[in-house]
Amino acid sequence: MTAQILDGNALAQELRASFKTRVAALTAQGHTPGLAVILVGEDPASQVYVRNKVNACAAVGMYSEKIVYPADVDQATVLAKIAELNADPKVHGILVQLPLPAHFDEKAVLEAIAAAKDVDGFHAENVGALAQGNPRFIPCTPYGVMKMFEKGNIDLTGKEAVVIGRSNIVGKPMALLLLNAGATVTVCHSKTRDLKFHTCRADIVVAAVGKPRFVTADMLKPGAVVIDVGINRLPDGKLCGDVDFEACKAVAAQITPVPGGVGPMTITMLLANTIEAAERNAQREAKR
Repeated sequence: MTAQILDGNALAQELRASFKTRVAALTAQGHTPGLAVILVGEDPASQVYVRNKVNACAAVGMYSEKIVYPADVDQATVLAKIAELNADPKVHGILVQLPLPAHFDEKAVLEAIAAAKDVDGFHAENVGALAQGNPRFIPCTPYGVMKMFEKGNIDLTGKEAVVIGRSNIVGKPMALLLLNAGATVTVCHSKTRDLKFHTCRADIVVAAVGKPRFVTADMLKPGAVVIDVGINRLPDGKLCGDVDFEACKAVAAQITPVPGGVGPMTITMLLANTIEAAERNAQREAKR
């Protein structure tokens, strides 16, 4: 058996084409969706991510604003800027690129973003809404994974799903989304005693641990759907995921590659969240 490849690049392009229509309709009403991205410091990976986000906005006709601060900027300056963006009607989504320098209180910065503009879905209010099954914004990477399930015609109802990793950015919201979709969910992490026991009975495995080729073929149930959220750079400069792709694709029914799997979907769903925020804003204004 060779697994069907779940192509994130193709799905991202398909979705972004539909976004152009939605953005054009909003722009015609005077509500061009706007995203503000704050970058603190000169982390090379963060610079690439921010550039990609700004370029993605331009490609679908959205307004974007990039605010860059040196690594030694004080937190109060960034918080003041967030307050300014919260009040700016041109900005529908605000994103602070993580990680922040060590002298920042990351939680305080994220909580300063207005919940209605928190397009990353990290604000406590939005996390709570997701936990209740009525999300305002879904964190972008898990949102992208759910779209890939949808595109792959993968029915999650009653399936055994294992999420490896419990981060606030991927693992926890992914587990909630799978639970809300009717799956039976197990979250595994660094303290899990027998990881293979859990993964071998799983119909769905989502790997988000940040360890190259961590999930091996012998850890999978034949016919499982394998979602690889990880992206790791090997000593030779090549990229790989958290899943041993070549070995696992012989066991899985469907699998995502790295690169070209979940990665392109993350920025795509950031655009989706910002457009949704602009649409909500336009609806509110129409009722006034």
